[in-house]
Amino acid sequence: MKILPVAFDSLGVRSMATYVETSDVRVFIDPGVSVSPDRYSLPPHRIELDRHREMWEAITRWVGMSDIVIVTHYHFDHHNPDHPEIFREKDVFLKHPREFLNQSQKERATTFLSRIEPYAKSVNIADGKSFDFGKTRIVFSEPVLHGLTQQLGYVVQTMVEEDERFVFTSDVQGPLNNGALDFILDVKPNSIVIDGPATYLLGSHYKKSDIDRALENLLKIVEGCRLTNMIVDHHLLRDLKWSEYVGCFSKTKRGLKVCSAAGFLGKEEDQLEAKRKDMYNGQPY
Repeated sequence: MKILPVAFDSLGVRSMATYVETSDVRVFIDPGVSVSPDRYSLPPHRIELDRHREMWEAITRWVGMSDIVIVTHYHFDHHNPDHPEIFREKDVFLKHPREFLNQSQKERATTFLSRIEPYAKSVNIADGKSFDFGKTRIVFSEPVLHGLTQQLGYVVQTMVEEDERFVFTSDVQGPLNNGALDFILDVKPNSIVIDGPATYLLGSHYKKSDIDRALENLLKIVEGCRLTNMIVDHHLLRDLKWSEYVGCFSKTKRGLKVCSAAGFLGKEEDQLEAKRKDMYNGQPY
């Protein structure tokens, strides 16, 4: 199984866009990318906007080579309603567009669905279902909270199984909730892409006890699964000190690699959003 992080926060944008290839099927998960409209009371820097364009071009290339496209929820860093043509002749699997959604995501889902239907080969509801493609099985969780409460809506998690198991958590912010944690512990992946806690919002949106809970759940995943790769990115990589929260996990289990998406690719982290002030001040970033 080939796992390729395409666009992520550690690569300079808000995204979790991931390509997965087995001997049977080529899968793209969450073809969306964005930049924070306001960080440190500053708008996106030109460098961030250039990276956004670069990452969107990479997403479109890899989607073009895929058979299946999955959309786990309807935030704009996970889907792009303005370019429905990328779904041409693709089998699309998406979070239910009417159930377990807040009002904002319901409206976005309705728009998105109406735009992709003329292009897609098929449109399929993912929530709680599994699908077989040769010897490859794709399993979707029931809807789980995007964090602690219903405020940010729900997402579906994805497991791709061939000779090993890969889980893509989507936005579970840690995970912070038991529904997301239970799915991961049940399927016991070998590799996982997980978004991690939003430590950069500590004090404004989250308490220290929330972050501690997320880290405890990450440790449960390390101890309860047969992981060799834990790719932690997205929310956590908006914090320049991200590695201080998860670096110890690689010492917990022999043979476990804990890294960002950039690290998984053998690259240095390029946390442009977290370094926005430095870019505006003309400092090295």
